[in-house]
Amino acid sequence: MGIDMSLIQAQCKTTLGATDLPQLGERLSGKVRESYVRDGRRTIVVSDRISCFDVIVGTVPFKGQVLNQLAAFWFEQTRDLAPNHLIHVPDPNVSVVQECEVLPVEFVYRAYLTGSSNTSILRAYESGAREYCGHRLPDGMRPHQRLPEPLLTPTTKAAQGEHDEPASREQLIASGAITAERFDEAAAIARRLFDAGRAHAASRGLILVDTKYEMGVAPDGRLVVIDEIHTPDSSRYWYADSYDRAMADGRAPQALDKEYVRRWLVEQGYRGEGTPPELPDEVRCEAARRYIEAFEQVTGRAFVPSTGDPLERIRQGLGID
Repeated sequence: MGIDMSLIQAQCKTTLGATDLPQLGERLSGKVRESYVRDGRRTIVVSDRISCFDVIVGTVPFKGQVLNQLAAFWFEQTRDLAPNHLIHVPDPNVSVVQECEVLPVEFVYRAYLTGSSNTSILRAYESGAREYCGHRLPDGMRPHQRLPEPLLTPTTKAAQGEHDEPASREQLIASGAITAERFDEAAAIARRLFDAGRAHAASRGLILVDTKYEMGVAPDGRLVVIDEIHTPDSSRYWYADSYDRAMADGRAPQALDKEYVRRWLVEQGYRGEGTPPELPDEVRCEAARRYIEAFEQVTGRAFVPSTGDPLERIRQGLGID
């Protein structure tokens, strides 16, 4: 498995940055996904945009294909654990899903003391905080160390251009963002998914470090999982066989996610404020290689790229003039 780097380099010129497909319905644009809503269905086009620190910082070749197909893999793998919104996948970058009322909370599960964003559990811990999202943290922990138990650390779901903020269950309920009953139902689903994700990752030689889940209410009132599950954008993966050595050497564990791009940005002095530095092609290509490796490592399947102009392929595949 693996991919010829020359294919990635060539695709740098034709990444999917944005779409304009009014034939599919009303357009709603997120940090990475473009959604079109009509007749109770949502057509999601997963772009190649990459977002770090809640800011769009550029595009990565084949990223949208990886995310869309990996999300579809996980939706299928976890159907017995929780209902989800996926109907079908008509194109490598496109999913058709059931339209749902989105909960204004993201359910983040963490198993390790790590992270590079200003609101991460590691940054909070290093600043002296010993309570995070309602959980008490022990003294004496090291960066990237396994937490005593996995923690649910929810965040508010911010509008585009704003930052998600960590919050406790009690804070979210008190604010009126969500009821206690709905929160607990969603939290139980998140824990089932996280446990299953960690077990599958371990079977593939990986550690599922942390992840986030989004949920919505379907027209029939059921709570369903939406957006994506266990992709490199929503999750942090480390290689299991090198974790102990990295900890012994005082290094960050070898990652298989977009943390590579975050770290590059931090090295340039950028943490989400102001205009991000432009990603050089070598960073974009290495990020693409890692996304593809993540797909293959997690699924055990070879990634088959669709090259050329992705927007033209999407138009043809969906029968749009």
